[in-house]
Amino acid sequence: MDRRLFLSFVGLGAATPALGQSRDDEARNPQIDYPGFQRLTGDVRTLRAERLLPFDRFKAEAASPGTLLLDARSESAFREGHIKGAVNLPFPDFNAESLAETVGPNVHRRILIYCNNNFSNRTRPVPMKARPLALNIQTFINLVGYGYRNVWELADVIDFNDPKVEWVRG
Repeated sequence: MDRRLFLSFVGLGAATPALGQSRDDEARNPQIDYPGFQRLTGDVRTLRAERLLPFDRFKAEAASPGTLLLDARSESAFREGHIKGAVNLPFPDFNAESLAETVGPNVHRRILIYCNNNFSNRTRPVPMKARPLALNIQTFINLVGYGYRNVWELADVIDFNDPKVEWVRG
């Protein structure tokens, strides 16, 4: 773990005595279920580990009929550049309705995902995020949590300037 990130977590723990302790969050806001999120995250871990694709296979799968190549980065980042054929649904906009509209009626449809941390360029439109906060992780968890289990993730770090990537510039 990055030392600065670790120190941030340690600092949070010192400032928030209840951090890490069980609380009845539902009593405060019944629309938030942190223990449910923890269970979902644990359940998804093994599935995600089995669904990491090397770049060549990822590109081949993306070309398969019916496959959705989903880019969950911001709309502005997507407009600046994305992998050819990708559809944008920004992560903050994920909900049951927007996902159904984007994915379509088939919850078994193959969905491929990638994020900033799949690129070695580390510049707009793909600045690197802190590793534990990589968008792939939240995207994968959310898709499965909304019932989409046929999710596959780009495993490799690539250069968007490589012609094989077929990067579309805004």
